[in-house]
Amino acid sequence: MGEAVLEPVPFSALPGFAEDDLAAALATFRATCAAPTGPVLAEAAAGAPSQDLAGACAAAGGVAPEEAHAFFERTFAAYRVLRPERDAAAERTTGFLTGYFEPELVGSAVPSADFTVPVLARPDDLVSLDPGETRPGLDPALRAARRDGDAFRPYPDRAAIEDGALGARARPLLWLRDAVDLLVLQVQGSGRVRLTDGRSLRLAYDGRNGRPYTSVARLIVTGGHLPLEGLTLARWTGWLRANPEIARDLIRRNASYIFFRIDDGVPEGQGPRGAAGAPLTAGRSLAVDATLWRYGLPFWLDGALPDPDGGSTTLRRLVVAQDTGSAILGPARGDLYLGTGARAGATAGLLRDPARFVVLLPRPAAAGAAR
Repeated sequence: MGEAVLEPVPFSALPGFAEDDLAAALATFRATCAAPTGPVLAEAAAGAPSQDLAGACAAAGGVAPEEAHAFFERTFAAYRVLRPERDAAAERTTGFLTGYFEPELVGSAVPSADFTVPVLARPDDLVSLDPGETRPGLDPALRAARRDGDAFRPYPDRAAIEDGALGARARPLLWLRDAVDLLVLQVQGSGRVRLTDGRSLRLAYDGRNGRPYTSVARLIVTGGHLPLEGLTLARWTGWLRANPEIARDLIRRNASYIFFRIDDGVPEGQGPRGAAGAPLTAGRSLAVDATLWRYGLPFWLDGALPDPDGGSTTLRRLVVAQDTGSAILGPARGDLYLGTGARAGATAGLLRDPARFVVLLPRPAAAGAAR
């Protein structure tokens, strides 16, 4: 599991587990199992517990909501995710949790003086690479490539794409007000856009150029423009809009670029689709490092959830891995989906705190039940 080791822990030792609404977690788990491709499975590392969820998915189908606790305890074993190279004991048991959300933006079906920044569809020469997959001649750190006949080249970075490197392959789906709106959409990976003609569209992630992600908010802080204390989404995006020349340079330093598609297959009232192909559930869907963890795995989180009005509440909750992100790296690292709109965005912008991670892995009987 990368730098981590797994320490078995009884469910009775997880504060709040008995009181959590595991029926909600069960519904989220089932949604992942029912996704078109089902949970992504991988061979376990030598000596590591299996992450094969086929048997657990099969067993979940007939479980009543009031039996959710018994199902998870019967089907899974809990393991605390530890980072043994850390010096202090508290650091060995603590990971890092952030939040993300689905923004609501205003856009136009055609460019105009008020809507100048395109949201681009996935180009037909973009080749996405699975975790661990490489192409001859490419830097193994790149997660995508540009197909050039029978060869592959690095895909253009953000600055090059903005300068026209895609040529005719740059196909706008719609137009946003400015580069800050596009950045927010790309960082979150999905969004709802209300068009000037009255229509409302949902945009879904459809690939990235594979270049490394750099946090623009962090660049603002390290550049001395704003302090980290009290840095909310509204504050740093407002600063970017008030300083357009500096903003352009900082945004272009994030080489990662996200492409989208219009997603009309998610019913109203459901969240956007995550990388696992299932609709996300506010407060129950987690983005993880997909090179280490399989979609569908349940995780117990023990941390704090900030309140946009001030203060915070204890966060002790079973969530399900349904998504990933270019900044989500490492075994004790997660990004909690918090819903749609401004309030969810305010909470997500404040959530960047230590948290303890416990992964639930299928017991051997459950892992092999569907073989």
